[in-house]
Amino acid sequence: MEQHTTQSEITFHHEPKENTRHIWRIYWILLVITIVELALGFLVSETNFPDWVDLFIKGVIVILSLAKAFYIVSYFMHLGDEIRNMIMTIVVPLFLFVWFITAFLWDGNSYRMMRNRYDTYYKETTIQTQEQRSDTATRPLD
Repeated sequence: MEQHTTQSEITFHHEPKENTRHIWRIYWILLVITIVELALGFLVSETNFPDWVDLFIKGVIVILSLAKAFYIVSYFMHLGDEIRNMIMTIVVPLFLFVWFITAFLWDGNSYRMMRNRYDTYYKETTIQTQEQRSDTATRPLD
């Protein structure tokens, strides 16, 4: 058996490319979206807006979160460079998963409302627990 007496030198030539500029641009976009989400979250938690304004701000936060997810999946998980069929094998099950969660929450809420409507015991206990929550929320801390 022969041994190799020559050593091959490994050198890495790292030159800034156009790709690095794109990564930094995505970083700054994600940073701005995150700061806006945090600001909106603190705004909702610290002030008493009408219900429709709270829901609107929470909807904006959800949309911004979806935008962040798009940038992360598209660029850092390299899904933006894939062919359309590959994208559809990931996106379609994701939409089905979101639909399942929405359907289960909707069904659970309708079951809770039917239970409260037909059995007065559950309605009374639900009202009592809501009153207890509101009493503890308005009571000053010692």
